Amino acid sequence: MDKSDDELFPLFLKLAGRPVVLVGGGPVATAKARGLAETGARVTVVSPEVTPELAELAAERQWALHRRAFDATDLVDAWLAIAAAPPAVNAQVSTAAETRRVFVVAVDDPPAASAYGAGIVRRAGVTLAVSTAGHAPALAGLLREGLESLLPVDLDAWLSEARRLRPIWREEGVALAERRPRLLLALNRLYDAASEPARG
Repeated sequence: MDKSDDELFPLFLKLAGRPVVLVGGGPVATAKARGLAETGARVTVVSPEVTPELAELAAERQWALHRRAFDATDLVDAWLAIAAAPPAVNAQVSTAAETRRVFVVAVDDPPAASAYGAGIVRRAGVTLAVSTAGHAPALAGLLREGLESLLPVDLDAWLSEARRLRPIWREEGVALAERRPRLLLALNRLYDAASEPARG
């Protein structure tokens, strides 16, 4: 196998209003459903059995819930599939998805996956994601916790300043490569301004 087969292209998906199929109904599928709910995706859940929490979430979000085995036709029009079922079912989802060009996140089942979930940190409008290509999910979780502890408490101020400056720099024609050092100087000025009253 070529080394490039293990290299991933990091990507954040805008799933709001788009159809996503969740195959599985246990605790893992329920956890994935919570994450999907945050994105505003239009989810279809397929599983013979589902947890009470997943059934409640599906009803609350007005998601389709099919209490039966997975069928390849479930992926018609899907943008993404989440396979959180036993390996044999995940393999069925993977095969059906490949022919339909639908990416599959197969939870803790790398052979069935064409995309991988990530350890995610969301704070103040910033999202960080860590992946080990499905090989070490626990490590991804530990790294996520470490990154979360390193983020500045005033990250919202950083984002506000970056958003304020971006249109100015675009209008001035500032090259992308020059924006990062300029932003660093601008963020440092935020701290300088905050410390000025203390000097007085």
